[in-house]
Amino acid sequence: MAMVVVSAAALAGCGGGGGADSGQPPVAAGNGNPAADPAPPAPPSSPPAIPQSSTPNVQPIAVNALPTRTRNMLTTSVTVCAPSTNDCATIDNVQVDTGSSGLRILASALPASLDLPAVAGAGGAAGAGTISGSCGVFGSGYTWGAVRTADVRMAGQIAAALPIQVIADPTLPAVPTDCANSGPPMMSPATLRVNGILGIGLFSTDCGSACTRNALPRWYYTCVSGGTCTPGSQPLTSQVGNPVADFAENNNGVIIELPAIPDAGAQSVTGQLIFGIGTQANNTLGGATVIRTNTQTGRIVTSADGQTWPNSFIDSGSNGMFFATTLAQCGLWYCPPSGATLSATMTGTDGAAITLSFPVGNAQALLASTNNAFDNLAGPSNTMFDWGLPFFFGRRVYTAIEARATAAGDGPYYAF
Repeated sequence: MAMVVVSAAALAGCGGGGGADSGQPPVAAGNGNPAADPAPPAPPSSPPAIPQSSTPNVQPIAVNALPTRTRNMLTTSVTVCAPSTNDCATIDNVQVDTGSSGLRILASALPASLDLPAVAGAGGAAGAGTISGSCGVFGSGYTWGAVRTADVRMAGQIAAALPIQVIADPTLPAVPTDCANSGPPMMSPATLRVNGILGIGLFSTDCGSACTRNALPRWYYTCVSGGTCTPGSQPLTSQVGNPVADFAENNNGVIIELPAIPDAGAQSVTGQLIFGIGTQANNTLGGATVIRTNTQTGRIVTSADGQTWPNSFIDSGSNGMFFATTLAQCGLWYCPPSGATLSATMTGTDGAAITLSFPVGNAQALLASTNNAFDNLAGPSNTMFDWGLPFFFGRRVYTAIEARATAAGDGPYYAF
């Protein structure tokens, strides 16, 4: 699924991997959808046996005031270590993004002494002295960085020697032209608005099988230090990876659990990121509604107001809900004078559907407050229906990873 990350200002909207603040234009982050994925698996005749685990699997998450004044941004802390060592750094203010796959950390957030091995370039001029460069394209701009390996630790889980993107890595040559033409650079805390993005979406890697066969534009590059970068293919094992998919246990998906909040918002909210689906007593599916996604794009269908959006998704990295309606607008947000309650229907690839009601507040009034978390922040989009972070408040939202077994069958799917 393509990673869509958006952040926004007081009257600016954003979808996927971003947030809203007090005076900046919307920031949309990129595509975490693989370029290609496996064909859908045949449904099992009986629920598969899911490996059970007793490893701690709960990671604290929060929506708080951030140094960049970005609102409605869900964050956590991630510990990054040199592989097979205890030489580690814990990075705060990393966005939790179910709309993308892969961990991306700003080089400026990592200690200079932390030695993360570079992944050699795999295509073009691959060989000794090369380094793999990664371009992450988002709706609001791009990230450019080196692919390096790290042990990634969260709760009691470890993703060992995981390829991650180190954004603005100083060892790389200049940004390739096609990547730089993707929009504004998001290469600093001020422009990325956080210290990194934790992509824990529907897929195991950021690109997928298509990047193993071809040198696709704006994905992976083979770079020569002090020289240039050439687009190249990238093996799955060297692609920027979803840490959860690389855990030894609790590796078939995640649950985000956030409390309900008042329509006026809340100054801060804490919740849980739970690893695994049906692997422990705290992550069973129970009676959750399962909405299966397209196995190649991660998309579902949403219908509302007589319109249908096949390009729909559920994304904790979007700071608002984004869709088309006739509500009054203020800047890039919706601002109905007295608020409104709307409804829309989600439909999965198997035809399962559910109709949901949701509130839309007056963004001008909401963002004039000192609150940082909102369940009713929404803005316009004519190309997609983005069920962003407001959808998550008051719910347990499951994101099941492609081709990983669960009691409801293999991912990818959403459930809530």
